[in-house]
Amino acid sequence: MVSSQNHPSSHESSESAGSAGPAEEFDVVSSVERTTLTPAGPDQETASDEAADAEGQPLEERGSNRSQKPTSQAFKEFMASHWAPAEQVEHARDAVADHAARRRARVSRNHTGERLVIPAGPLKVRSNDTDYRFRPHSAFAHLTGLGLDHEPHAALVLEPVEEGAGDDGSDHESTLYFKPMAGRDTEEFYADARSGEFWIGSRPDLEEFRQRLGMRTADVSQLEVAVTKDAGPAELGGTRIRLLREVDFDVDALVDTSRINTGMDLEASDATDAELAEELSELRLVKDDWEIAQLRESVRSTIAGFEDVVSALPRAVGHSRGERVVEGAFFSRARLEGNDLGYDTIAASGNNATVLHWIRNTGAVRDGEMLLLDAGVEADSLYTADITRTLPVNGTYAPVQRKVYEAVLAAADAAFAVVRPGIRFRDVHRTAVTVLAGHLDSWGLLPEPLEVVLADSGQHHRRWMPHGTSHHLGLDVHDCAQAKRDLYLDGVLEPGMVFTIEPGLYFKAEDLAVPEEFRGIGVRIEDDVLVTADGAENLSAELPRKPDDVEAWMREVQAGARG
Repeated sequence: MVSSQNHPSSHESSESAGSAGPAEEFDVVSSVERTTLTPAGPDQETASDEAADAEGQPLEERGSNRSQKPTSQAFKEFMASHWAPAEQVEHARDAVADHAARRRARVSRNHTGERLVIPAGPLKVRSNDTDYRFRPHSAFAHLTGLGLDHEPHAALVLEPVEEGAGDDGSDHESTLYFKPMAGRDTEEFYADARSGEFWIGSRPDLEEFRQRLGMRTADVSQLEVAVTKDAGPAELGGTRIRLLREVDFDVDALVDTSRINTGMDLEASDATDAELAEELSELRLVKDDWEIAQLRESVRSTIAGFEDVVSALPRAVGHSRGERVVEGAFFSRARLEGNDLGYDTIAASGNNATVLHWIRNTGAVRDGEMLLLDAGVEADSLYTADITRTLPVNGTYAPVQRKVYEAVLAAADAAFAVVRPGIRFRDVHRTAVTVLAGHLDSWGLLPEPLEVVLADSGQHHRRWMPHGTSHHLGLDVHDCAQAKRDLYLDGVLEPGMVFTIEPGLYFKAEDLAVPEEFRGIGVRIEDDVLVTADGAENLSAELPRKPDDVEAWMREVQAGARG
């Protein structure tokens, strides 16, 4: 997926996924049910129903007016009885647990004596009383190893202890605070539509996460005390808090109130909080072995999704919203083998391919056009691939299509060839766009000589390639987006870094600066690249890139689908 031209922008990143939502949790009794538990009858109106009909009912309470949950004591007692006991299971330690512990230890070394609070984030409302599927903040996932949708409103707290007395010799003790599943003898079990087992199914308890993650766990009801105890200026004997802000606004309010009550400088605290966000983003610049394995799995599933799309292309051509056929084919693979999409799929046919972030996918897919597919599967661990191919809808590139495609491929190959430890991240982009400029010049499209165009005062070629060539990849499709410029754009490549190489050329149908034959053609080729000790590995190399190989692959896949 294309990144911004000059630097990775935070608004393009999913770094803050799950960071917005309602400021308060639903109460167990007043929880808004999503379906009725029993059919309504003429004599079933309860006192709460009568209250709902009363004038002056607060607006925020009306979402549950359709509820017909019985409130009789007999119902409550019956609902609390005759359930099989919970099965007691010993859980093996997760493969990620040791890696996550080492990440926390690295953070700990930089914050002796400080309390660090990293929330997972709350549920985010999609509409009225329905939520989006939960995804924790990426920093929380990185430091705990937790993905999927287990822990809305959870928080990781690194509590300072005496030097070397903490986890694995660090200066902190780590505790995961989250809401455990309520017992089946409680009203929450059947009455809370956001957390009750009757509504959302079972989820891990405190002991399961303790065993799997090798970390202390505690009920989230203890979080307020854990965060605010002894808080205050260090010079007065208090414990300074660093918070990953704007992830869970309830936790923000908790910490801010504590700071106000202890006389701390809020402006200075905001600055130290920002430093923590920056640091946690930079912590992910170099991936460990477990992360690289997750990315390989995500790439494998993504390639399978591309094959699904090629199989569905004949059906897409016959549909008025063929791009949605493409989108649906890939989404099915993402949900089948992963957690979700890593980002909204770009399924852009014809002139739509010249729109960099075309995610409406409402267009037709026509014979003779090219389809630009930019898509990635997010694994259950939340690591995502990000791959783009530009495919001939009928299986064969027209001469001008092939001409543009080969220019983009040459730029990608040149960029790939320079990747090795020790070069700067920006060198990858400079290499790719220089090759593109050379092709544009040979086609007579540049308004000035090539040397003028390539100068900083020129850059005319960027009209047709306005985005960056690369962005870091990992838990977020635009990973590490809060990292400092000198570690990102100006950073030196190291083994273990993973990023994209994705040059493109985009000639809009209304672009009068190019000959008519080019208009309406958009091409991007994107692969996921791992920096190795002596060069680079193309993680997505199994997906064909050369035009002849792409055509042969499409014939093979479609023949298999027909057979």
